[in-house]
Amino acid sequence: MLARATLAAPTATSLARWEVRLKLIGLLCLVFAFAGVNDVRLLPVMLATAFVVYRLSSLPFRYLISRLKVPGIFLVALAVVLPLFSGETVIAQFGPVALRLEGTVSFVSIAARFVSIITVATVLFATTPMPTLVRAMNSLGLPPLLGDMLLFTYRYIFQLAEDLSRARTAARLRGADLGSVRSVKTTAYIIGSLLIRSNWQAERVLAAMTLRGYGASRARSPRHAPQAWDVAGLVACVALAAVLALFPVLVL
Repeated sequence: MLARATLAAPTATSLARWEVRLKLIGLLCLVFAFAGVNDVRLLPVMLATAFVVYRLSSLPFRYLISRLKVPGIFLVALAVVLPLFSGETVIAQFGPVALRLEGTVSFVSIAARFVSIITVATVLFATTPMPTLVRAMNSLGLPPLLGDMLLFTYRYIFQLAEDLSRARTAARLRGADLGSVRSVKTTAYIIGSLLIRSNWQAERVLAAMTLRGYGASRARSPRHAPQAWDVAGLVACVALAAVLALFPVLVL
């Protein structure tokens, strides 16, 4: 189950071999820096940085596109609302429809940050197995209980998705039209039964783990000494994030 949900990244690439703790810190610095970019002059730099990071991961571009499809619906909605209804400066008129400068700039800024953040986050999760990532978080100070909750959430969310798919298939075979408004009650029953079964399963898993000694002792997370190029990658990411964050102050 877990293997089907995880894309195996090429192990020969630099990003796949980057020390996990430093990779986590460096890429998160870039993500937060991207989120704070408001100057349109920094948008090409931000997009170029995200593109370089993705190229270093050697992941196929179709994988990134597949990750952009669902959240991209939000961008489509913004593409309709912001350029047409936000702002006062009209740059193009198509009959009763007016394209406005302020809304267009806002949409371009939001779209660039969105694509850049999703790209870097995709690289982080695609080049690092989830258990390894959680162990790195634990070594950086994340409480072990929260790490276990992340792992179990990641493990069983796919199980819940399959259970939901089977329940919907069973309901359709029994004549339920799940695409109509009248099926809201049936859908609510399906979701409710899944929640109840999930609670029962969680109690059984906890009981089984307790019988096997869960919580009695904690194995220490293995720590590997970072190499020189690992530190260099972290310094490069932090420096670039600092430049993006401090650019409005530096140009004054």
